[in-house]
Amino acid sequence: MLIDTHAHLDMKHFDKDRGEVLQRAARGGISHIITVGIDLDSSRKALGLAHENGAVYAAVGYHPHNAGGNISKNLHVLAGMTSDPKVVAWGEIGLDFFRGYSSREDQLGIFEPQLDMALELNLPVIIHDREAHGEVLKILKKIGKGERRGVVHCFSGDIDLAMALIELGYFISIPGTVTYKKALQTKEVATHIPLERLLIETDAPFLAPVPKRGKRNEPLFVTYTAGEIARLRNMDLEEVARATSNNAKALFGLE
Repeated sequence: MLIDTHAHLDMKHFDKDRGEVLQRAARGGISHIITVGIDLDSSRKALGLAHENGAVYAAVGYHPHNAGGNISKNLHVLAGMTSDPKVVAWGEIGLDFFRGYSSREDQLGIFEPQLDMALELNLPVIIHDREAHGEVLKILKKIGKGERRGVVHCFSGDIDLAMALIELGYFISIPGTVTYKKALQTKEVATHIPLERLLIETDAPFLAPVPKRGKRNEPLFVTYTAGEIARLRNMDLEEVARATSNNAKALFGLE
């Protein structure tokens, strides 16, 4: 059994066949899926989907792309939602200096407050980090070390960054890009970080792995990511599945 620790099931890409996507995942051995909010509306949808399907859990938060405007009131609404047992993390939060959909000032203005809220609520965080490695690491160092801090999802840094984050108490989540031929840095990270700090994800509907590259991603396809990690680490797929699932259950408190 595998766990997809990061998907966006509320997105319009799944509107026509969301139920079938979930059925395929269940038949294919995906025991849990965490569907992740990117703003107030998507967080509400994520929680709704979690209530509709026993295998689905939700994370709530504001993505850096959605950092503009006065959203402090909405953060408090999200905080109220976390009392629901189906909410297992605060995210997706972080910094994205690649796309530039929101200014750096706006992104920084909501990243640290959300980290503080998650810490106060004793929730792990799901962190988005794209072309912002140094800034993210500096902020997380300021928050300090902890046993159940969270995960840097869709990890795109090098092995040194991964180990620095692990030292702070974070997990590293590997997406389908590890199956791409030219993704040598991601392959290195997936091969060498401690197994007890490794998670897997789809980031569905994005980043479909080989042999589904170019198509819509879905939770079932996390099996290809697990298979490639097993190959890289010279391990049985069952061993990778067991370890990454145990890691996810420990971090997110999954049943």
